[in-house]
Amino acid sequence: MGDLPDLPTRDQLEVRRLGDARVPSPYQGRRERFIDDEGRVLVTAETGELEALLEADAAIPSFEAAGPRREVFHSPDQLTCGIVTCGGLCPGVNDVIRSIVLTLNHGYGVRRVLGFHYGYAGLSAHARKPPTFLEPAALENAHLHGGTLLGTSRGPQSVAEMVDNLVRWKVSILFTVGGDGTLRGASAIAAEIEQRGLPIGVIGVPKTIDNDLLWIERSFGFATAVEAARAAIGAAHTEARSAWNGIGLVKLMGRHSGFIAAHATLASGDANFCLVPEVPFALEGDNGFLRHLEERVVTRRHAAVVVAEGAGQDLVPASGERDASGNLKLGDIGGFLKTRIREHFAANEIPIDLKYIDPSYMIRSQPANTMDSSFCLILGQHAAHAGMAGRTDMMVGFWNHSFTHVPLSLVAAGRKQLDPEDEIWQRVLDATGQPPRMR
Repeated sequence: MGDLPDLPTRDQLEVRRLGDARVPSPYQGRRERFIDDEGRVLVTAETGELEALLEADAAIPSFEAAGPRREVFHSPDQLTCGIVTCGGLCPGVNDVIRSIVLTLNHGYGVRRVLGFHYGYAGLSAHARKPPTFLEPAALENAHLHGGTLLGTSRGPQSVAEMVDNLVRWKVSILFTVGGDGTLRGASAIAAEIEQRGLPIGVIGVPKTIDNDLLWIERSFGFATAVEAARAAIGAAHTEARSAWNGIGLVKLMGRHSGFIAAHATLASGDANFCLVPEVPFALEGDNGFLRHLEERVVTRRHAAVVVAEGAGQDLVPASGERDASGNLKLGDIGGFLKTRIREHFAANEIPIDLKYIDPSYMIRSQPANTMDSSFCLILGQHAAHAGMAGRTDMMVGFWNHSFTHVPLSLVAAGRKQLDPEDEIWQRVLDATGQPPRMR
């Protein structure tokens, strides 16, 4: 699952509610199994941690279980819901939108769902386009296409303005699909709503292609990204082995977490080096990356290198600039390595044939594969159930093989990263044969 913070307390795991759910759910005619509010999912399944908690007579932390309730907070009559998608593109966004709309419409009889365009900018006072009514018939093939049919953007907006517009459009549940910045924004919106005493729920659906959000085992789009990245590594390997002293260099997504690079390396079986943000490396020296790459090329006459975009940032000149979301712009490690590899081999009078592949935008814009598509469907369903039950300031999670309700405050507490000591990274080292440390 990656490197995680300390176990949260019971208070930190409490999901906020708009009020008591007293309306018989229209969903009752569609299924026999409902989730009780007492249903829980353990935060930890580690034997040692559980034993320590039991010995200390401490409360065992657990998430609220996701799923439909027998009673809901909102009456579907005249209910208006809103959906907004923010941040970078990710396979499966349209699947999530479609799932939320279909579940609200067919499961609960909600007929009015608004899609706000171009991220939180669509909720601002200066929105470029009014919201669109999302109807099931219009979404029939939405899941077959990449991108987001609502558009997206980055950057902060006035929280007060966004809440004003929710009131203006009579929105009672807002579904936000996005990563850590989007979810922090959703929590700020929920706080403003609470301060005003409004009965409006805010439900997050976690979207991060890097799989770096806390308290979710995997995010949607990740499986598609790994599958596409595997193809890129395969192409780089084919190019490399087809040339004398061929080197294939592939840059993949992963600003702070190397999950895509690591899992694509494992899936391909063709990479000889995998460089990730969590494991620093040196370029020069007897144990530096370039020396090990040279040894590989001289002995095997080809090599495939995978690097996550956030790896080796201590080696790349920093621009000091930030994007619209406030994220520090990364140095181009791919272009940097391409240049330094060529310089190193030229200095040692070793001819090479280097091919550089950056498939990032091709991967981000793809439609979801079958695994992600089904995962998105379930996430959207659980988001709709949570919203109708009156939950707010939370996201739908997936933990210990179960779907959960996670307070947004927990998501903002940090970022999930690879642990260099855990099994995933050890498997990468076994698969590539690279040294555990190149420093």
